[in-house]
Amino acid sequence: MARYSSAFKAKAVARLLPPESAPLDVVSREIGVRADTLSRWRAEALSDSQDRLWTGPARLEAVIHTASLDEASRSAWCRENGVYPAELEQWRAQASESLSDVSGTQSTGRADRKSRQQIRKLQRDLNRKDKALAETAALLVLSKKLEAIFHENGDE
Repeated sequence: MARYSSAFKAKAVARLLPPESAPLDVVSREIGVRADTLSRWRAEALSDSQDRLWTGPARLEAVIHTASLDEASRSAWCRENGVYPAELEQWRAQASESLSDVSGTQSTGRADRKSRQQIRKLQRDLNRKDKALAETAALLVLSKKLEAIFHENGDE
């Protein structure tokens, strides 16, 4: 019996519930879990009183969908989908912040470049040490063979 982490289950269930509401068989094929297991997970999630997890793309879709709605329509949409208006506003702020953070992208690029350089340096060191180890092993084998040859001759 396969064991799945709670985070994996939560992501799978989030895909099955609104707003994404992906079909059970599609999610089953994509993540490699049987449909009856997914159905059970969904039933457990619906029976729990905990808030369900919204995936990042689903949050963005909700923000985009509700952006053009007036306050009354937005509140009605939130009630239908089980989201507090404050959560929706927080998601909008997070989306805006992530889209407007240009300096973070540049610093991430520099960090990636430094990481790649360090990885290349470590790979060169590893290759050098591998070659040195292979050479040392070959010398050890040869010295043992040489010792075995001369040791046999010395006994006679």
